[in-house]
Amino acid sequence: MAGLTIWTNHDFRPEALARLQAGLAAAGHRLLYSPKATPHVLAAGRADPLLAEADIAYGQPVVEDAMRLPRLRWVALSSAGYTRYDRDDFRAALRARGAVATNASQVFADPCAHHLLAQMLALARNLPAQVLNQHGPREWRYLEDRFTNGVLTGQCFLLLGYGAIGRRLAELLQPFGGRIIAYRRRPTGDEGVEVVTDAGLPAALAVADHVCNVLPDSDATKRFVNAARLAQMKPGARLYNVGRGETVDQPALITALESGHVGAAYLDALDPEPLPPDHPLWAARNCHITCHIGGGTRDQDDKLARHFLDNLRRFERGETLVDRIV
Repeated sequence: MAGLTIWTNHDFRPEALARLQAGLAAAGHRLLYSPKATPHVLAAGRADPLLAEADIAYGQPVVEDAMRLPRLRWVALSSAGYTRYDRDDFRAALRARGAVATNASQVFADPCAHHLLAQMLALARNLPAQVLNQHGPREWRYLEDRFTNGVLTGQCFLLLGYGAIGRRLAELLQPFGGRIIAYRRRPTGDEGVEVVTDAGLPAALAVADHVCNVLPDSDATKRFVNAARLAQMKPGARLYNVGRGETVDQPALITALESGHVGAAYLDALDPEPLPPDHPLWAARNCHITCHIGGGTRDQDDKLARHFLDNLRRFERGETLVDRIV
């Protein structure tokens, strides 16, 4: 299937762009690089007339443009999240002309899972307190931190959401020999771990030592981690979020942290982003923040290029695409 035109508004790093260009040229395809490239995968794209020439859009095309352009056969998103495209009219428009859409979950699943595991280990081993001490009073915190250290071995982990990130995290947690519970609204039966739905979620929250939120943003998940569910958590349990900031009721979380009911929180996804310097989360008790870096790696763009080129070969052969969402 030679002679395809691929449009992108993803701002690739130079070495990754070179890989993409070489891969497309070798297969006889043409690349249209949008002059309105997006600075990162979370940024919404801007309208670009060049998109009308494309058979495939890679990056973050404007939703309405992707819906109306009849030549467009594949929308390949450069992000794992696809909230902007999670619309019935978008799905219907693509299906009506036999087009498909994919995301890049496989690129971001491993680093996000590693980030969650790092957060859990950091809190278990009192690393935040040690770092703050080194850059602050430099006291010898032997008694304070040695005898409040913990381990993850044998603990209970509740994963809110069980897509690519949740599955990879479950793999990383297996050696700790604990209990892994996955929350899914619609189980598929192939999870390989204990699964609960809405009915079983309160009981799972009550026993989990670690609640890991990897939910996407949608109408069904907005403020999913609310005051009621925070109250159902095991006293002293820890909450982690690498999903989307909109899925957590942040004022309710601050209240739960200040009371001590939630023992600690480690947040990589916030609402809004960037989080303003005077936002109360920065100063909340036992709240630790990373700036939405969970999915990132130094070779992220190279992995995105490889992921797209591998999927392109499947597209050329008429095979099922990886990370298909429509």
